[in-house]
Amino acid sequence: MQDGFRCAVFGASGGIGKALAQQLCARTDVAQVHALSRLCGETSGKIHPHSFDLTDEASIASACAAIGAPLDLVLVATGRLVRANGDGPEKSWRALDAGAMAELFAINTIGPALIAKHTLPLLRREGRPVFAALSARVGSISDNRLGGWHAYRASKAALNMLVRNFAIELARTNPAAVAVALHPGTVDSALSRPFQRGVAPEKLFTPDQSAAHLLRVIDRLQVGDNGKHLAWDGTEIPA
Repeated sequence: MQDGFRCAVFGASGGIGKALAQQLCARTDVAQVHALSRLCGETSGKIHPHSFDLTDEASIASACAAIGAPLDLVLVATGRLVRANGDGPEKSWRALDAGAMAELFAINTIGPALIAKHTLPLLRREGRPVFAALSARVGSISDNRLGGWHAYRASKAALNMLVRNFAIELARTNPAAVAVALHPGTVDSALSRPFQRGVAPEKLFTPDQSAAHLLRVIDRLQVGDNGKHLAWDGTEIPA
């Protein structure tokens, strides 16, 4: 990163988002960290809080207008594996539900897409500005061996496609910029705890560990990585 970096972290109240914001704030090369979540706190040091609603484009647009340009790094750390009521993920097509699918697509696909709509124009036009959205390995179509988790898998696969679309457009409009989808690994949280069986201990990360891995990947990004889906260790995940 270069001096005076301005960053925006959407979903900064969640486990990974909070860790990302804190670790960016601790860096000497970062000037401002705009931390966006449902609740707006007080400005403290480099942290500039903003409130937004992921399902309300007007609130996203308003928050982005308040941040302003230029931005060197946009991190979208929002996402949902199960419904707000705790239902899911589906194990069979028999469990498919239109409401559940709409809810997960709204959070995992549409919300990040609207964030991109309002932040991509704010990316700096020099250096190596980055737009990164947290995705998931299970969003890979060719890597799918187990099936199930229909709404979550499909919503993340759709997010990966959108990131690829953004990358193609950025190559024309802001050639210095890079857009990527990032898989943070399995992070130990109340949400993931029921699904951790079979995960090797060394592959079960704390939010701080995951955030450190992700920032390391971001630091190493090159223009040739534009549009890729990358794992926490920097390896490319197939589409």
